Amino acid sequence: MKRDDSLWKAILEDIFDDFLRFFIPNAEELFDFTRPFEFLDKELEQILLVERDDFSPIYVDKLVKVFTKLGEEQWILVHIEVQGSTDKAFSHRMFQYFYRIYDRYQRPITAFAILTDRNRGFKPAKFSQVYLGTSIDYRFNVYKVFEQDADALAASRNPFAMIVLTVLVALQKGKVTEEELLKQKVELLKRLVSKGFGRGKIEALMGFLKLYVRFGKRENDVKFDEAIELLLNKPKETMGIVEFVLERERRLGEKRGLAKGEKKGIEKGIEKGVEKGIETQKRHFVNTLLSETDFDDAKIASLADVTIETVQKLRKERGNVS
Repeated sequence: MKRDDSLWKAILEDIFDDFLRFFIPNAEELFDFTRPFEFLDKELEQILLVERDDFSPIYVDKLVKVFTKLGEEQWILVHIEVQGSTDKAFSHRMFQYFYRIYDRYQRPITAFAILTDRNRGFKPAKFSQVYLGTSIDYRFNVYKVFEQDADALAASRNPFAMIVLTVLVALQKGKVTEEELLKQKVELLKRLVSKGFGRGKIEALMGFLKLYVRFGKRENDVKFDEAIELLLNKPKETMGIVEFVLERERRLGEKRGLAKGEKKGIEKGIEKGVEKGIETQKRHFVNTLLSETDFDDAKIASLADVTIETVQKLRKERGNVS
């Protein structure tokens, strides 16, 4: 069983209005929800001087422009960090991001740190420094998922509560059996459908629930997919967050494949090496589709630009391994 924190990038965009309502009780009074949110991912990369085109799962950061109800051009910035492991430098990084963002935009900023680790002693909430009469005390909102009450979350009508519940299930890694994990995910699925959320949000939340915490056994993935189909009473469809995962794997596979191709190119000729690298990338993408979707061989062959025979061969190899 493993979890995938990089999925936060997609789900935060899918239900960002619910994120605001979840953390800010008077959000309806403060923000103009009739105006679209602006997700400043590219701008944040430039500000922070980083490049995360591989959907880095180490930590997730988002910067969102949100209009308030105070006037036509009144807006603030919401900075979100999702941190999945203990990091002694986390508070300093939050402060560093704050002053770089503020220096760029000169606008009010509210920051949220969502901690998805299991270390009870790790709960940074401020960065402070005092030296020779000069001091700074930067505080930010912190939300430790591990400390939350599952019953209270289950009773919530806010879709974001379902995200937190999903992470709580993932944090039980190693403490429950695969069968118990399947049972918990199906229960979460039933609860999600019963809440009466809009179709788009149900699909986004369902995708997060399906992919954030993975099973070790393929048969449990099949059983969970059958539960989805049964509850929705319709054939499974590709969800937005699933597309996010596939795109990430395609881009990572392309990097790995071309890197291998360049190495072989030095030894056997650039053209032949790159071709080999592209072929490796395609095989990796096919294996990802076989693992993460229920697409038939023809559809996978079309998406990966390979022959059906290649897909059938890789499917057979996977069956022999399992």
